[in-house]
Amino acid sequence: MIAPMPVSLLINGEPMDAVVLPRLSLADFLRENLKLTGTHVGCEHGVCGACTIRVDGEIVRSCLMLAVQAHGASIETIEGLSDSGEVADLQAAFRQRNALQCGYCTPGMLITAQDLLKQSPVPDRAAIRQHLSGNYCRCTGYQAIVDAVEATAKARAGRSA
Repeated sequence: MIAPMPVSLLINGEPMDAVVLPRLSLADFLRENLKLTGTHVGCEHGVCGACTIRVDGEIVRSCLMLAVQAHGASIETIEGLSDSGEVADLQAAFRQRNALQCGYCTPGMLITAQDLLKQSPVPDRAAIRQHLSGNYCRCTGYQAIVDAVEATAKARAGRSA
């Protein structure tokens, strides 16, 4: 029998202690144990980007990380980024440009886009497409998503979108 293990994490700025099975994915821990359902599970192989979160400031596919591997880490989910207002302008741009359609990929897209805008405040369209290339969207054809990220970058830089 596999024994549960203790983990201590900082989830969206809040300390959290839990006991989890060693094989529990971080995505399932966030969704099932903490009810943070903005972290979506699409492929469970790390290729779709729906489960993207930040771990210690770096974007991570949470379906590929075990909850026990995150012990001691600071985890940020879309709920935390939304509540803090960090992605409010991106969310508004996605709404304005209809870049969210079904919405399944949107949390991962927002986190990934925010990561890009932190690294490169005013990326060109090719850089936006490249950075978002690991996040799949079946509904939008990406044009509206790229438009939303580009508009947010320009607005943050004080230029008209």
